Amino acid sequence: MDITSLLGIVLGMAMVIFGILSNKADLFGYIDVASVIITIGGSITGVLGSNKLGDFINGFKSIALVFKEDAMDPGEVIGNVINLANVARKEGLLALEEASNDIDDPFLKKGIMLVVDGTDPELVRGILETELTCLEDRHKKVIGFWEKWAELGPAWGMIGTLIGLVNMLNNMEDASAIGPAMAVALLTTLYGSMIANWLCTPIASKMKVNNDLEIIVKDVMVEGLLSIQAGENPRVIEEKLKSFLSPAIRDSVGTSGGEE
Repeated sequence: MDITSLLGIVLGMAMVIFGILSNKADLFGYIDVASVIITIGGSITGVLGSNKLGDFINGFKSIALVFKEDAMDPGEVIGNVINLANVARKEGLLALEEASNDIDDPFLKKGIMLVVDGTDPELVRGILETELTCLEDRHKKVIGFWEKWAELGPAWGMIGTLIGLVNMLNNMEDASAIGPAMAVALLTTLYGSMIANWLCTPIASKMKVNNDLEIIVKDVMVEGLLSIQAGENPRVIEEKLKSFLSPAIRDSVGTSGGEE
């Protein structure tokens, strides 16, 4: 489990509750069913209207992804590619088919089989990059779900506030009811802000981070496979692939399955 996302959500709610209780306010006074229905229900219907049904359902399901520890380690991927390069250098490209049996990643396995089949290098690159583009497009749909909800949450919160203000102004005879009515009206704005800043925006941002990491890892695979196909020295391949990583972690990677 990715503990940072869970901590962010839990601690964010804790900060809100602390802010309420520190002023000796009644926590239950911040709960209003009508405000919840208007803000959360209204914003969800807006997201529903902005997506295909399948994308809407997948968007909700995707919340589990931000808590999942990403198993894609660029250093480990580079190590796997270097091992494949050594196999190809010693036994030939056809030996990669057997070596691929120990690889779980379908993208890397697909690339290996293209290389083994003798596919033209430019065609290999084109096929794999097309798959990468489609992968990123799918990720963007899911990220867009959370960004749209973050956008609509505060808007529906303001709608709820305006509804509350209209109701309050229509009942000005009882001066003692004005304060409580105003408080309830403002709760929808609070809920809308929390939807955007406590939940949706952090989730969308984390998904972007995960997407960027996955794309980098897949780019490493593409460059590694093309280098193997070109017959480059494993040490040269390792140094080339390390250029995808930040300088701070390059020294901890590899060294080196690459052989002369």
